[in-house]
Amino acid sequence: MGWIMEGADDQVAAIIVAGGVGARARQPEWAELPKQYQLLAGKPVIHHTLKAFLDCPEVNLIITVIADGMENEYRKAVNGITDSRLLPPVTGGATRQQSVHNGLAALAALAELNISNVLVHDAARPFANAQVIRDVLASLQEHDAVISAVPETSTLKKVNADSGLIEDTVNRESIWQAQTPQGFRFSEILALHQKYAALELTDDAALFEQDGRPVAVSKGHVQNIKITHPEDFDLAESYMRISDNFEFRTGQGFDVHRFEDGDSVTLCGVSIPHDRKLKGHSDADVAMHALTDAILGAICEGDIGFHFPPSEPQWKGAPSNVFLEKARDLASDKNGLITHCDITIICEKPKVNPHREAMRARLAEILRCDVQRVSVKATTTEKLGFTGREEGISALATATVRLPAETDT
Repeated sequence: MGWIMEGADDQVAAIIVAGGVGARARQPEWAELPKQYQLLAGKPVIHHTLKAFLDCPEVNLIITVIADGMENEYRKAVNGITDSRLLPPVTGGATRQQSVHNGLAALAALAELNISNVLVHDAARPFANAQVIRDVLASLQEHDAVISAVPETSTLKKVNADSGLIEDTVNRESIWQAQTPQGFRFSEILALHQKYAALELTDDAALFEQDGRPVAVSKGHVQNIKITHPEDFDLAESYMRISDNFEFRTGQGFDVHRFEDGDSVTLCGVSIPHDRKLKGHSDADVAMHALTDAILGAICEGDIGFHFPPSEPQWKGAPSNVFLEKARDLASDKNGLITHCDITIICEKPKVNPHREAMRARLAEILRCDVQRVSVKATTTEKLGFTGREEGISALATATVRLPAETDT
């Protein structure tokens, strides 16, 4: 399952609920197509929703609950998404509550993954950004149930359903609009779904309320709308244009390591048999060191020596994935997305091509990105220079990171 770690603690799963038919959002020209499969900025709504969770590295796996008969639409919607964290979909039930329960049951069957927390999110909410997701997960450190929500800002009126006349003005100070994701301790929400399976509630937090248990609120975002009516697509399209306010930065990295006596070299996290090894304070993975520096350069966070000084004994013999993971996390802290990386390994021997795909897969696993975003190449110097004399190996790398655009104040 890619970088999902069997046996690890505190695994986070997300259930994307896409089992509804979205009747309120239908118009004649798309009457047969539920809203989560309608196009938004050229891609199905659910495609954007899934990408929002896949862009959040704190989420370890994602399962989608779809309506019976929607398998083909779902396959088209996820075309181009190859992240191993996205599990095959499961079929939902007649109600939202039954659909979520089906998703929970599917996750419960993956007991070896030790899922501790679960997020439940509506497929028709494509604007749940990484910060909203992280805030819910942070609140789960102290609470068993958390919902994303925003405080009400409009004046609220209580209206008589029969007469259509206002009966009262509602105090809005304590009124919040519930959103998703909603986060729960996995074992707790599964037990409550089983306990109250006969009820039909509008969200999962209501199960905790039904059981007399507290639910915390995490500050959501006003743009995290649920597409419900046809006119919501116009608003969503405008939000999509706003969300495109990103800039792309490119960093470069270069590293060299000499050979010494040994029986293998490590390149891009892959051990390759050889009659020598690379000399270095860590495992001397010259390619991964170059890529680490490229990512750090793209986000203006110094270089590998700044974060991991070779003078510190704790890094002696350290696997280089530790360094790359640090660069990845620093990019994530800036709400950055690593969109592409390219490595060129320069050596006469060993031959890189037979190990290229394993290298790409390992880097994608560490970076938590699609393998199609990772390029590994190799070349020689035609017997010229220190690499031509087989005295060592050098590597060049570039990394492109998408970051929220900075604005002048």
